[in-house]
Amino acid sequence: MKRIVSISLGSAKRDHQVVREFGGENFLIERIGTDGDKDKAIALIRALDGKVDAFGLGGTDLYIYAGSRRYTFRDTARIAAAARFTPVVDGSGIKNTLERRVIRFLEQKHAMRFAGKKALVVCAVDRFGLAEALAAAGAQTVFGDLMYGLGLPFPLHSLAALERLARFVAPLITLLPTSAFYPTGERQNESRPRYGSYFREADVVAGDFHFIRRYMPPDLAAKTIITNTVTQADEELLRRSGIATLVTTTPEMGGRSFGTNVLEAVLITIAGKRPEDMTAEHYGLLLEEMNIEPRIKALNE
Repeated sequence: MKRIVSISLGSAKRDHQVVREFGGENFLIERIGTDGDKDKAIALIRALDGKVDAFGLGGTDLYIYAGSRRYTFRDTARIAAAARFTPVVDGSGIKNTLERRVIRFLEQKHAMRFAGKKALVVCAVDRFGLAEALAAAGAQTVFGDLMYGLGLPFPLHSLAALERLARFVAPLITLLPTSAFYPTGERQNESRPRYGSYFREADVVAGDFHFIRRYMPPDLAAKTIITNTVTQADEELLRRSGIATLVTTTPEMGGRSFGTNVLEAVLITIAGKRPEDMTAEHYGLLLEEMNIEPRIKALNE
C-alpha cells in the first residue's frame, strides 16, 4: 500500500485518515495538523522522510505563480527542506490544471451557467486558473486578494489587475511568515466576517476554504461555493449559512475533501516522477485516466 502524509500548519482538529484506491492501487492518506508549529512540521517530515511515498504540505503554499514566474515562500521552503528522500508537493502543481477543468465540467456535465453571474474569488493569486476559468465562462468576477489577504478595502475586477498585483506582491509576500497573511493553527477555526457585502452580492463564492470560512458573513442563502479541504463539520456550517450547493475541486475521501496537496502527492506517486519532472500535461492525463471529478453536493434545496 502506498502512503501519503499531508503535514499541515492548520489545526490538528481537522486531522483525518483514509484508505482510497487510485489507479488500481490502495493509498493510505493521512492529514496531520501542527497547529501552526513549523518546528513540529519539520520534525514530522524528518521522522517520516524515506518511509512514505510523498508528502503534501497544507495550511501554507510552497510556490506562487505570477505570469510565467514562480516564487518560493521562504518560510515554507525551510519546512520542505527537511525531506531529503521523499518528494514534497503543495498542490500548486495541479491547481491550474484541476481547477480550470472544474468550471468546464460544471458547465458541460451539470448545466451550470456562469455567464452573467457574480463570482467572488476570495484569493485569486493562489488560484489563477480558477479565476481565469470563471472569467472565461462569462462571470462578473471580483478578486478579494487585497481585502481578505491583506485587509485592504480594494476589490479587483479584472484579470489584468490581478496579474499586476501578483507581479508586485509575490516577490514581497513570499518573504513573510505564512501566518502574516493566511489563517494557520487555531485561527482556522475563528470567524471574523470582513467585507461581507462582496459575499452577499456574489452568486458564486470560490477559492481557499479557510479564507471563506474565516471572513464569510453568517447568512449566505442560495449561493454556490467552489472550494476544497472541507470536513463534515464544515459542510454543516455551510448548510446552516444557507449555502445551496457545495462543489469541491478534489473528490470525496472518507466523507470529506482533502487539499490539492494530497491529490498532487497521489498523482506524482502514480506517475513515479519527481515533482519537478511533472508537467500540466502529465497531470491532465492522469486526472483523465483516473476519472477524477469534482464533488457536487446540494446542501439546501
